[in-house]
Amino acid sequence: MDPESSDTHPGAEPDSAMGVDVDHLFRHHSGRMVASLVRALGWQHIELVEEAVQESFLAALRTWPYRGVPDQPSAWLTRVARNRALDQLRRSSTWQRKRDQLERDPGAPADGVPIPGAAEIPLDPSFAGEVVDDTLSMILACCHPQLSRDQQVALTLKTVGGFVVDEIARAFLSQPSTIAQRIVRAKNKLKKLDEPLSIPPPAELDGRLDVALEVVYLMFNEGYDSTTGDDLVRQDLCAEALRLVRLLAEHPRTSKPATHALAALLHFQASRFSQRTDARGDLLLLEHQDRSAWDPTLLSRAYQHLRRSASGKTLSSYHLQAEIASLHATAPSFADTNWTRIHETYLQLEQLEPSPVVKVNRLIAQAMAGHAESALRELGEPELSKRLSDYYPLHVARGKLLHESGDVAGARQSYERALELAGNKAVQDYLSQLLRDVKAS
Repeated sequence: MDPESSDTHPGAEPDSAMGVDVDHLFRHHSGRMVASLVRALGWQHIELVEEAVQESFLAALRTWPYRGVPDQPSAWLTRVARNRALDQLRRSSTWQRKRDQLERDPGAPADGVPIPGAAEIPLDPSFAGEVVDDTLSMILACCHPQLSRDQQVALTLKTVGGFVVDEIARAFLSQPSTIAQRIVRAKNKLKKLDEPLSIPPPAELDGRLDVALEVVYLMFNEGYDSTTGDDLVRQDLCAEALRLVRLLAEHPRTSKPATHALAALLHFQASRFSQRTDARGDLLLLEHQDRSAWDPTLLSRAYQHLRRSASGKTLSSYHLQAEIASLHATAPSFADTNWTRIHETYLQLEQLEPSPVVKVNRLIAQAMAGHAESALRELGEPELSKRLSDYYPLHVARGKLLHESGDVAGARQSYERALELAGNKAVQDYLSQLLRDVKAS
């Protein structure tokens, strides 16, 4: 099929079973296409590149239903995007300077890569066909130290993750206009710097890698416990976070102990996807999950990354969180979990990374380890309550401990406050049930 011939044929019937989900393909391939073209053209042409990539997918939507999916869809898309960019450059004064570079370096990925189903989490750790250096360079560019943390996160999701502005806004409870402005400001800063797209030298790499790991961590967490919408788990966010952390973990320049610790943590968490909700979409707590249904492949990879994370001398917060996740994974049941060890690990985490959210989790483990009274007392401390007044898990934890202590009125008040704050439907349904249980007691 000629990738430039994108017109449909009058009277032709579309093929409803194309075999490729173009939206899914965009999510997982647009980032590397953008990265390859930005490397060739520079940040000054980022908008032109993004437009060319979007047009290549629109061409696929117009063409593939009628003419069939090409044998090498990712290469087809890359060729179309490259040619669209060339067409635009012909109209500009930079045409002669950029044309030869683009034609020498089209950035086409290797062909024949299987396209997973829309709901799949890509699991192949070899990254066959990935333009790894380009994608990695783009991640680290989006995490430039001159960008704010909010700009880094938004730009990474948009440019590398293939997320649209509305999706990013929903994920992080912001207005689309705010996210759009954030992305524009980040792009303008990178244009002004006009640095080539490449992996930074060692002196700059560690700082940017720390930010990249945090971006991936935030991305996964939002997908794992979606703050809004009907679905508790946003698999698109989680899938992209897994893809990026694997890329970072397997590349020799970014294969650091902290990277593997984060990879271990995310794989442990992802192994429970099928048990996060029941068949009706209702929330399943850890104590009610069928551990035999946790994904053995993801668990195996989690342990592999955990072993590789032990090679360094520096202990990161990801190491400690991965250890906690591993203790849950190795426990034969919820009742037989080593809560004392988990509590001790949370104490280490709280010392390393003081945070009121970490403290809440530590106190939940403290209660599970047999010290509910002291945990409830600390959960009610004025300073903690003030700092986390809008954090619904704090009110859930207090409600459960108050209910167990016999304070039904206090439990009901805590659950009602949690319900006011929760924005996800599955969580709201769960909290409504807790309120009914309290009122019935």
